[in-house]
Amino acid sequence: MRTFALLLLVNIHDTVSVLTGEMPLAWLGGLGELVFTALYLTTIATALDERRRDTRVPLILLTALAVVTFALAIGYWTRWQMCFPLLSMATGVTLRRNSRLMGVALGALGLTYGLMSILRADSDSTADIVAAGWGTGLAGMVAASVLNLVESNATLRATREQLAHAAVERERLRFSRDLHDLLGHTLSVIVVKAEAVRRLGPRNPEAAFGQAADIEAVGRQALTEIREAVTGYREGSLATELDNARSLLDASGIAAEIRQSGPPLPPQTGALLGWVVREGVTNVVRHSGASHCEIEVRGEPGRVHLEITDDGRGAGSAEPEAGKKATGGNGLKGLTERLAAAGGSLGSGPDGKHGFRLVAELPVDDDEEVRAA
Repeated sequence: MRTFALLLLVNIHDTVSVLTGEMPLAWLGGLGELVFTALYLTTIATALDERRRDTRVPLILLTALAVVTFALAIGYWTRWQMCFPLLSMATGVTLRRNSRLMGVALGALGLTYGLMSILRADSDSTADIVAAGWGTGLAGMVAASVLNLVESNATLRATREQLAHAAVERERLRFSRDLHDLLGHTLSVIVVKAEAVRRLGPRNPEAAFGQAADIEAVGRQALTEIREAVTGYREGSLATELDNARSLLDASGIAAEIRQSGPPLPPQTGALLGWVVREGVTNVVRHSGASHCEIEVRGEPGRVHLEITDDGRGAGSAEPEAGKKATGGNGLKGLTERLAAAGGSLGSGPDGKHGFRLVAELPVDDDEEVRAA
Protein backbone atom coordinates (compact mmCIF):
# COMPACT_ATOMS: atom_id res chain seq x y z
CA MET A 1 0.00 0.00 0.00
CA ARG A 2 2.91 2.36 0.75
CA THR A 3 4.26 1.90 -2.76
CA PHE A 4 0.97 2.90 -4.32
CA ALA A 5 0.77 5.94 -2.04
CA LEU A 6 4.28 7.07 -2.98
CA LEU A 7 3.35 6.94 -6.66
CA LEU A 8 1.10 9.93 -6.07
CA LEU A 9 4.29 11.99 -6.30
CA VAL A 10 4.03 11.80 -10.11
CA ASN A 11 1.52 14.66 -9.76
CA ILE A 12 4.01 16.84 -7.88
CA HIS A 13 4.38 19.34 -10.77
CA ASP A 14 0.65 20.06 -10.90
CA THR A 15 0.50 20.14 -7.11
CA VAL A 16 3.14 22.84 -7.05
CA SER A 17 1.17 24.75 -9.69
CA VAL A 18 -1.88 24.64 -7.41
CA LEU A 19 0.09 25.86 -4.40
CA THR A 20 1.75 28.70 -6.30
CA GLY A 21 -1.43 29.76 -8.06
CA GLU A 22 -0.01 29.22 -11.53
CA MET A 23 -2.94 26.99 -12.45
CA PRO A 24 -6.25 28.58 -13.51
CA LEU A 25 -8.88 28.12 -10.81
CA ALA A 26 -6.24 26.68 -8.54
CA TRP A 27 -8.74 26.09 -5.73
CA LEU A 28 -10.81 23.87 -8.01
CA GLY A 29 -7.73 21.95 -9.17
CA GLY A 30 -6.62 21.48 -5.56
CA LEU A 31 -10.07 20.22 -4.60
CA GLY A 32 -10.03 17.83 -7.55
CA GLU A 33 -6.61 16.55 -6.52
CA LEU A 34 -7.79 15.92 -2.96
CA VAL A 35 -10.83 14.00 -4.21
CA PHE A 36 -8.67 12.04 -6.66
CA THR A 37 -6.13 11.16 -3.95
CA ALA A 38 -8.81 10.03 -1.52
CA LEU A 39 -10.56 7.89 -4.13
CA TYR A 40 -7.27 6.44 -5.40
CA LEU A 41 -6.07 5.34 -1.96
CA THR A 42 -9.52 4.10 -0.91
CA THR A 43 -9.98 2.11 -4.13
CA ILE A 44 -6.64 0.33 -3.77
CA ALA A 45 -7.06 -0.27 -0.04
CA THR A 46 -10.52 -1.75 -0.61
CA ALA A 47 -9.31 -3.91 -3.51
CA LEU A 48 -6.53 -5.29 -1.30
CA ASP A 49 -8.88 -5.99 1.62
CA GLU A 50 -9.80 -9.68 1.57
CA ARG A 51 -13.13 -8.99 3.23
CA ARG A 52 -14.30 -6.38 0.68
CA ARG A 53 -12.44 -7.02 -2.56
CA ASP A 54 -15.10 -9.44 -3.84
CA THR A 55 -17.94 -6.96 -3.27
CA ARG A 56 -19.15 -4.18 -5.56
CA VAL A 57 -17.51 -1.47 -3.46
CA PRO A 58 -14.12 -1.54 -5.29
CA LEU A 59 -15.86 -1.27 -8.68
CA ILE A 60 -17.98 1.66 -7.51
CA LEU A 61 -14.90 3.44 -6.16
CA LEU A 62 -12.96 2.71 -9.36
CA THR A 63 -15.78 4.19 -11.45
CA ALA A 64 -15.80 7.32 -9.32
CA LEU A 65 -12.02 7.56 -9.65
CA ALA A 66 -12.28 7.32 -13.45
CA VAL A 67 -14.90 10.09 -13.51
CA VAL A 68 -12.68 12.41 -11.44
CA THR A 69 -9.64 11.57 -13.59
CA PHE A 70 -11.38 12.41 -16.86
CA ALA A 71 -12.94 15.53 -15.33
CA LEU A 72 -9.54 16.86 -14.28
CA ALA A 73 -7.86 15.92 -17.57
CA ILE A 74 -10.59 17.37 -19.77
CA GLY A 75 -11.26 20.42 -17.62
CA TYR A 76 -7.62 21.45 -17.39
CA TRP A 77 -6.62 19.73 -20.64
CA THR A 78 -2.84 20.10 -20.42
CA ARG A 79 -2.66 19.30 -16.70
CA TRP A 80 -3.37 16.33 -14.42
CA GLN A 81 -2.42 13.94 -17.24
CA MET A 82 -0.36 11.76 -14.87
CA CYS A 83 -3.60 10.79 -13.16
CA PHE A 84 -4.15 8.34 -16.02
CA PRO A 85 -1.24 6.00 -15.11
CA LEU A 86 -2.47 6.08 -11.51
CA LEU A 87 -5.99 5.23 -12.67
CA SER A 88 -4.51 2.41 -14.73
CA MET A 89 -2.75 0.92 -11.69
CA ALA A 90 -5.91 1.21 -9.61
CA THR A 91 -7.77 -0.59 -12.42
CA GLY A 92 -5.20 -3.39 -12.48
CA VAL A 93 -5.38 -3.84 -8.72
CA THR A 94 -9.17 -3.87 -8.67
CA LEU A 95 -9.76 -6.11 -11.71
CA ARG A 96 -6.73 -8.41 -11.37
CA ARG A 97 -8.92 -11.44 -10.68
CA ASN A 98 -10.90 -10.90 -13.91
CA SER A 99 -8.23 -10.87 -16.62
CA ARG A 100 -10.67 -10.40 -19.52
CA LEU A 101 -12.42 -7.38 -18.00
CA MET A 102 -9.09 -5.96 -16.88
CA GLY A 103 -7.66 -6.29 -20.41
CA VAL A 104 -10.65 -4.50 -21.95
CA ALA A 105 -10.57 -1.71 -19.34
CA LEU A 106 -6.82 -1.13 -19.61
CA GLY A 107 -6.93 -1.26 -23.41
CA ALA A 108 -9.70 1.32 -23.51
CA LEU A 109 -7.87 3.50 -21.01
CA GLY A 110 -4.61 3.40 -22.95
CA LEU A 111 -6.39 4.10 -26.24
CA THR A 112 -8.29 7.03 -24.72
CA TYR A 113 -5.15 8.54 -23.29
CA GLY A 114 -3.38 8.14 -26.63
CA LEU A 115 -6.21 9.91 -28.45
CA MET A 116 -6.18 12.73 -25.91
CA SER A 117 -2.45 13.11 -26.47
CA ILE A 118 -3.08 13.46 -30.21
CA LEU A 119 -5.77 16.10 -29.66
CA ARG A 120 -3.51 18.02 -27.29
CA ALA A 121 -0.64 17.75 -29.81
CA ASP A 122 1.77 17.07 -26.92
CA SER A 123 4.33 15.69 -29.35
CA ASP A 124 5.08 15.68 -33.02
CA SER A 125 6.26 12.11 -32.77
CA THR A 126 3.69 9.38 -33.31
CA ALA A 127 5.96 7.02 -31.42
CA ASP A 128 5.75 9.24 -28.32
CA ILE A 129 1.97 9.29 -28.46
CA VAL A 130 1.78 5.52 -28.89
CA ALA A 131 4.24 5.08 -26.03
CA ALA A 132 2.07 7.27 -23.79
CA GLY A 133 -1.04 5.19 -24.45
CA TRP A 134 0.84 1.90 -24.26
CA GLY A 135 2.60 2.88 -21.04
CA THR A 136 -0.69 3.84 -19.44
CA GLY A 137 -2.24 0.45 -20.14
CA LEU A 138 0.96 -1.35 -19.21
CA ALA A 139 1.08 0.29 -15.77
CA GLY A 140 -2.11 -1.48 -14.74
CA MET A 141 -0.95 -4.82 -16.13
CA VAL A 142 2.33 -4.59 -14.20
CA ALA A 143 0.53 -3.72 -10.97
CA ALA A 144 -1.88 -6.64 -11.41
CA SER A 145 0.91 -9.08 -12.31
CA VAL A 146 3.04 -8.12 -9.31
CA LEU A 147 0.12 -8.44 -6.91
CA ASN A 148 -0.94 -11.80 -8.38
CA LEU A 149 2.63 -13.03 -8.01
CA VAL A 150 2.83 -11.89 -4.39
CA GLU A 151 -0.52 -13.51 -3.56
CA SER A 152 0.46 -16.73 -5.35
CA ASN A 153 3.71 -16.91 -3.38
CA ALA A 154 1.83 -16.34 -0.13
CA THR A 155 -0.65 -19.08 -1.05
CA LEU A 156 2.15 -21.47 -1.96
CA ARG A 157 3.96 -20.76 1.30
CA ALA A 158 0.78 -21.33 3.31
CA THR A 159 0.11 -24.54 1.39
CA ARG A 160 3.65 -25.74 2.00
CA GLU A 161 3.28 -25.09 5.72
CA GLN A 162 -0.01 -26.97 5.80
CA LEU A 163 1.51 -29.92 3.93
CA ALA A 164 4.53 -29.91 6.21
CA HIS A 165 2.36 -29.89 9.34
CA ALA A 166 0.19 -32.64 7.86
CA ALA A 167 3.29 -34.74 7.17
CA VAL A 168 4.46 -34.23 10.76
CA GLU A 169 1.05 -35.24 12.08
CA ARG A 170 1.04 -38.36 9.90
CA GLU A 171 4.49 -39.30 11.19
CA ARG A 172 3.37 -38.79 14.79
CA LEU A 173 0.32 -40.95 14.17
CA ARG A 174 2.48 -43.66 12.60
CA PHE A 175 4.91 -43.58 15.49
CA SER A 176 2.17 -43.70 18.13
CA ARG A 177 0.55 -46.62 16.31
CA ASP A 178 3.84 -48.54 16.13
CA LEU A 179 4.57 -47.85 19.77
CA HIS A 180 1.08 -48.95 20.76
CA ASP A 181 1.47 -52.21 18.85
CA LEU A 182 4.87 -52.84 20.39
CA LEU A 183 3.85 -52.15 23.98
CA GLY A 184 0.47 -53.83 23.59
CA HIS A 185 2.05 -57.14 22.62
CA THR A 186 4.86 -56.93 25.18
CA LEU A 187 2.62 -55.97 28.09
CA SER A 188 0.19 -58.75 27.21
CA VAL A 189 3.06 -61.27 27.43
CA ILE A 190 4.22 -59.81 30.74
CA VAL A 191 0.70 -59.92 32.23
CA VAL A 192 0.18 -63.56 31.19
CA LYS A 193 3.53 -64.64 32.63
CA ALA A 194 2.96 -62.63 35.82
CA GLU A 195 -0.33 -64.48 36.32
CA ALA A 196 1.55 -67.74 35.79
CA VAL A 197 4.09 -66.74 38.47
CA ARG A 198 1.26 -66.00 40.91
CA ARG A 199 -0.35 -69.39 40.26
CA LEU A 200 2.86 -71.45 40.30
CA GLY A 201 4.58 -69.68 43.19
CA PRO A 202 2.99 -71.63 46.11
CA ARG A 203 3.31 -75.10 44.58
CA ASN A 204 6.11 -75.01 41.99
CA PRO A 205 8.75 -72.39 42.81
CA GLU A 206 11.15 -73.53 40.08
CA ALA A 207 8.53 -73.10 37.37
CA ALA A 208 7.59 -69.72 38.85
CA PHE A 209 11.26 -68.65 38.78
CA GLY A 210 11.37 -69.66 35.11
CA GLN A 211 8.35 -67.52 34.31
CA ALA A 212 9.90 -64.60 36.23
CA ALA A 213 13.08 -64.98 34.20
CA ASP A 214 10.98 -64.85 31.04
CA ILE A 215 9.32 -61.66 32.29
CA GLU A 216 12.74 -60.12 32.85
CA ALA A 217 13.89 -61.13 29.36
CA VAL A 218 10.73 -59.84 27.72
CA GLY A 219 11.04 -56.57 29.65
CA ARG A 220 14.67 -56.07 28.60
CA GLN A 221 13.81 -56.83 24.99
CA ALA A 222 10.90 -54.39 25.10
CA LEU A 223 13.16 -51.72 26.60
CA THR A 224 15.66 -52.22 23.76
CA GLU A 225 12.94 -52.06 21.12
CA ILE A 226 11.44 -48.91 22.64
CA ARG A 227 14.83 -47.21 22.72
CA GLU A 228 15.33 -48.10 19.07
CA ALA A 229 11.86 -46.84 18.20
CA VAL A 230 12.33 -43.44 19.81
CA THR A 231 15.86 -42.85 18.49
CA GLY A 232 15.90 -39.54 16.69
CA TYR A 233 12.61 -38.37 18.18
CA ARG A 234 13.60 -37.11 21.62
CA GLU A 235 16.57 -35.03 20.57
CA GLY A 236 14.77 -33.03 17.93
CA SER A 237 11.33 -32.73 19.47
CA LEU A 238 10.75 -29.07 20.25
CA ALA A 239 7.02 -29.82 20.39
CA THR A 240 7.66 -32.34 23.19
CA GLU A 241 9.68 -29.81 25.16
CA LEU A 242 6.89 -27.24 24.76
CA ASP A 243 4.35 -29.80 26.00
CA ASN A 244 6.62 -30.67 28.93
CA ALA A 245 7.08 -26.98 29.67
CA ARG A 246 3.32 -26.42 29.80
CA SER A 247 2.90 -29.42 32.11
CA LEU A 248 5.72 -28.29 34.42
CA LEU A 249 4.43 -24.71 34.62
CA ASP A 250 0.87 -25.87 35.30
CA ALA A 251 2.08 -28.22 38.02
CA SER A 252 4.02 -25.34 39.60
CA GLY A 253 0.97 -23.06 39.64
CA ILE A 254 2.34 -20.78 36.90
CA ALA A 255 -0.06 -19.74 34.14
CA ALA A 256 1.46 -20.73 30.79
CA GLU A 257 0.91 -19.09 27.41
CA ILE A 258 2.66 -20.86 24.54
CA ARG A 259 2.53 -19.68 20.91
CA GLN A 260 4.23 -21.27 17.92
CA SER A 261 4.12 -20.10 14.30
CA GLY A 262 6.01 -20.77 11.10
CA PRO A 263 6.99 -23.94 9.25
CA PRO A 264 8.43 -27.05 10.95
CA LEU A 265 12.07 -26.69 11.99
CA PRO A 266 15.05 -28.84 11.01
CA PRO A 267 15.95 -31.48 13.66
CA GLN A 268 19.16 -29.77 14.79
CA THR A 269 17.48 -26.38 15.17
CA GLY A 270 14.55 -27.95 17.03
CA ALA A 271 16.96 -29.78 19.35
CA LEU A 272 18.82 -26.59 20.27
CA LEU A 273 15.61 -24.67 20.89
CA GLY A 274 14.34 -27.60 22.93
CA TRP A 275 17.33 -27.20 25.26
CA VAL A 276 16.60 -23.47 25.54
CA VAL A 277 12.95 -24.15 26.43
CA ARG A 278 13.96 -26.77 29.00
CA GLU A 279 16.57 -24.54 30.66
CA GLY A 280 14.44 -21.38 30.50
CA VAL A 281 11.33 -22.99 31.99
CA THR A 282 13.39 -24.74 34.69
CA ASN A 283 14.80 -21.37 35.71
CA VAL A 284 11.31 -19.84 35.78
CA VAL A 285 10.06 -22.58 38.09
CA ARG A 286 13.11 -22.65 40.37
CA HIS A 287 14.17 -19.04 40.65
CA SER A 288 11.59 -16.53 39.37
CA GLY A 289 8.64 -16.78 41.73
CA ALA A 290 6.48 -15.87 38.74
CA SER A 291 2.75 -16.34 38.34
CA HIS A 292 2.70 -16.08 34.53
CA CYS A 293 5.07 -17.23 31.79
CA GLU A 294 4.93 -16.73 28.03
CA ILE A 295 6.80 -18.80 25.45
CA GLU A 296 6.78 -17.78 21.80
CA VAL A 297 8.41 -19.60 18.89
CA ARG A 298 8.20 -17.53 15.71
CA GLY A 299 9.54 -18.77 12.39
CA GLU A 300 10.76 -16.03 10.06
CA PRO A 301 12.42 -16.15 6.62
CA GLY A 302 15.85 -17.63 7.25
CA ARG A 303 15.63 -17.42 11.06
CA VAL A 304 13.65 -18.67 14.03
CA HIS A 305 13.01 -16.59 17.14
CA LEU A 306 12.30 -18.02 20.63
CA GLU A 307 11.34 -15.82 23.55
CA ILE A 308 10.54 -16.78 27.16
CA THR A 309 9.28 -14.09 29.52
CA ASP A 310 7.87 -14.18 33.06
CA ASP A 311 6.52 -11.70 35.60
CA GLY A 312 8.66 -12.83 38.51
CA ARG A 313 11.52 -11.30 40.50
CA GLY A 314 13.81 -10.99 37.49
CA ALA A 315 16.05 -13.87 38.55
CA GLY A 316 17.93 -15.60 35.75
CA SER A 317 19.76 -18.86 35.43
CA ALA A 318 21.52 -20.10 38.48
CA GLU A 319 24.93 -21.65 38.08
CA PRO A 320 25.33 -25.32 39.00
CA GLU A 321 25.94 -25.95 42.65
CA ALA A 322 29.37 -27.04 43.85
CA GLY A 323 29.98 -30.68 43.17
CA LYS A 324 27.16 -30.90 40.64
CA LYS A 325 27.75 -31.09 36.92
CA ALA A 326 25.45 -29.46 34.39
CA THR A 327 24.12 -31.95 31.91
CA GLY A 328 23.57 -31.47 28.21
CA GLY A 329 25.20 -28.04 28.22
CA ASN A 330 22.61 -26.66 30.66
CA GLY A 331 23.01 -23.17 32.08
CA LEU A 332 22.74 -20.01 30.05
CA LYS A 333 26.49 -19.91 29.49
CA GLY A 334 26.53 -23.38 27.98
CA LEU A 335 23.45 -22.62 25.87
CA THR A 336 25.01 -19.39 24.62
CA GLU A 337 28.07 -21.30 23.45
CA ARG A 338 25.98 -23.98 21.73
CA LEU A 339 23.82 -21.45 19.90
CA ALA A 340 26.83 -19.37 18.91
CA ALA A 341 28.45 -22.48 17.40
CA ALA A 342 25.29 -22.90 15.27
CA GLY A 343 25.38 -19.27 14.12
CA GLY A 344 22.71 -18.11 16.55
CA SER A 345 22.57 -16.00 19.68
CA LEU A 346 21.13 -16.07 23.18
CA GLY A 347 20.28 -13.02 25.23
CA SER A 348 18.82 -12.67 28.70
CA GLY A 349 18.10 -10.05 31.30
CA PRO A 350 15.43 -8.33 33.36
CA ASP A 351 12.21 -7.56 31.53
CA GLY A 352 11.29 -4.11 32.81
CA LYS A 353 10.82 -3.62 36.54
CA HIS A 354 9.64 -7.17 37.05
CA GLY A 355 10.27 -10.42 35.32
CA PHE A 356 12.98 -12.01 33.23
CA ARG A 357 13.38 -12.33 29.46
CA LEU A 358 15.26 -15.00 27.54
CA VAL A 359 15.63 -14.57 23.76
CA ALA A 360 17.20 -17.08 21.35
CA GLU A 361 17.66 -16.75 17.60
CA LEU A 362 18.94 -19.34 15.15
CA PRO A 363 19.42 -19.33 11.39
CA VAL A 364 17.28 -21.76 9.39
CA ASP A 365 18.33 -23.08 6.01
CA ASP A 366 15.29 -23.21 3.69
CA ASP A 367 16.47 -26.40 1.96
CA GLU A 368 17.10 -28.13 5.28
CA GLU A 369 13.70 -26.92 6.47
CA VAL A 370 11.95 -28.52 3.49
CA ARG A 371 13.84 -31.79 4.01
CA ALA A 372 12.86 -31.77 7.69
CA ALA A 373 9.20 -31.35 6.72
